[in-house]
Amino acid sequence: METATAKPLYIRMHADDNVAIVANRGGLHSGAEFACGLRLIEQIPQGHKVALADIGEGEAIRRYGEIIGHAAAPITKGSWVKESLVQMPDAPSFDNLPKPNGGAIRLPPLEGYTFKGYRNADGSVGTRNMLAISTSVQCVAGTVEFALERIRKELLPNYPNVDDVVAVTHAYGCGVAINAPGAAVPIRTLQNLARNPNFGGEVMIVGLGCEKLQPELLLPEGMSADDEIMRMQDEDLTGFGEIVEDIVQMADARLKILDQRRRETCPASALVVGMQCGGSDAFSGVTANPALGFAADLLVRAGATVMFSEVTEVRDAIHLLTPRAANQEVADALVREMAWYDRYLAGGEADRSANTTPGNKKGGLSNIVEKAMGSVIKSGTSPIAGVLAPGERVGQKGLIFAATPASDFVCGTLQLASGMTLHVFTTGRGTPYGLAAVPVIKVSTRSELKQRWHDLIDVDAGSIATGDATIEDVGWEIFRLILDVASGRETWAEHWKLTNALALFNPGPVT
Repeated sequence: METATAKPLYIRMHADDNVAIVANRGGLHSGAEFACGLRLIEQIPQGHKVALADIGEGEAIRRYGEIIGHAAAPITKGSWVKESLVQMPDAPSFDNLPKPNGGAIRLPPLEGYTFKGYRNADGSVGTRNMLAISTSVQCVAGTVEFALERIRKELLPNYPNVDDVVAVTHAYGCGVAINAPGAAVPIRTLQNLARNPNFGGEVMIVGLGCEKLQPELLLPEGMSADDEIMRMQDEDLTGFGEIVEDIVQMADARLKILDQRRRETCPASALVVGMQCGGSDAFSGVTANPALGFAADLLVRAGATVMFSEVTEVRDAIHLLTPRAANQEVADALVREMAWYDRYLAGGEADRSANTTPGNKKGGLSNIVEKAMGSVIKSGTSPIAGVLAPGERVGQKGLIFAATPASDFVCGTLQLASGMTLHVFTTGRGTPYGLAAVPVIKVSTRSELKQRWHDLIDVDAGSIATGDATIEDVGWEIFRLILDVASGRETWAEHWKLTNALALFNPGPVT
């Protein structure tokens, strides 16, 4: 990364780039001159691209050393490279992709780092101690929420070692083609959500009784339906009050068990960290995501599991990822998930360009290619050890690609199902995003956002853009905060109890 040393400031990511982004807060006016002698010929907003050289019609526009588009018309040096001037290239072909070739950087192990977590019987470790009440169908969600108010008010104060009780509610379970191939995704997601390490192995399912998704399908192998499932249509239950009381009593029995748990010193290798970016801007790939990528490498070196996701924000960087695959099987799995999602989008008469939001564009991102190049940087430099289909549970250490849509809420839900116990979320535009089941650390791409949202953002990566901190500095800050939060330190989202509803990914038909 090259940053001009005097104001006005621009940021150029690679020596081959013929565009850079304006770094100054509020942007720059026509006539502003950079230290290198480049003079602006028109006003350019912060985060938007300036042409570093004349670019002819049809010529490649490069950022991050990659082609992010071709010029729709001649672009003059010093002018604003607007979205309308950037013609998006085709997605990389899956043919003749680079083979796994040691493109990943293998760094020495990082030893001696620990956190205070909750050990589970299956060997996993939680960062929080919670009871989850799972539901098999949307019909029971209102009843569970009603019971949840009683549980939190009447029971939770009696169990000081339990952090919370959460409801795993969703809009699935009936009115769906339960045997369609696409139904496997939401079903395994719900199965694995109930097994998240932060829930301590105490499974509790509330169903209606007549739904297509019968509650037994959500039970982990070896568990008894009689002990773990309550059906509202059970003939032994009379009246709404008795139904609610039964839910409350089931919860009480499990809270007694969870309350006996205590935090223990655990190696950093027991962490399962999910990474995501939302409300992205042109600084995402300059500050927050590179710093998170550095932290991801530290976690992998410490033996932890780290997941990156968001298929449409990886698709255009597939040629950069296959060389980092641990082996050909992993490279093939990356292509499998990209190709599956291509077909999914085509079936909905859409393509990857539907991803980029108005906020992304206002923040300087011209298209999904530019966005993807900045997004994938948070995967760091480590070998990609494995690939998960949507909703699959992780079973290995290292850097994992967990295939998900890029939707914040759907991605978060699927990473929870995969076993995530702590979430790191980078943002340039800002978001109050949070999850009830895991702590969410939010990292801002710009210092202005941290200053405005001082009580919502946990880490400011904007100091990287101004040269006041390095990627390594902020990467270490994120890594240390991950260990602290995993040990019980509260994030801002937890402080305000900001949580978003879970959102299942259902590619199957609704009947």
